[in-house]
Amino acid sequence: MSKFQIANKLLIIFTLFIYSCSKSSPSNTTPPAETRLTFTINPDPGTTVLSALGSSQDFSITVTSPLPAAGITVSTSAVKELDGSSVFSQSLTSNLTNFTSSVQNLQNGVVCNVTITLTSRSSSSNTVSKTFKLARK
Repeated sequence: MSKFQIANKLLIIFTLFIYSCSKSSPSNTTPPAETRLTFTINPDPGTTVLSALGSSQDFSITVTSPLPAAGITVSTSAVKELDGSSVFSQSLTSNLTNFTSSVQNLQNGVVCNVTITLTSRSSSSNTVSKTFKLARK
């Protein structure tokens, strides 16, 4: 066998070896998207003005979607319907699917617009709000 034939066979073997090695595809490092947040409020404020019997009203909030691993931030605010001035605001964090929030400083006969907002702590674009009217009797 000549040096040329040996070099040719080595070149063919080397070429086959290179093409047989498959390149691995890059791994997908993007985490899966979170499920959109959803929740319920009890008592359900419905579409009418919810009546509070005192200067504060407690709400049981239930997260009905899967809870983000990092938890959520819950913001509660109440503003007077008449002039938009703030009556109450609160922000808390939670890793629970059921918790209690409240609106305080309610005045007799003053209708307030209450907004409860849940935001994922790991994805600020994953947010949901509910707004309703509340008044102290």
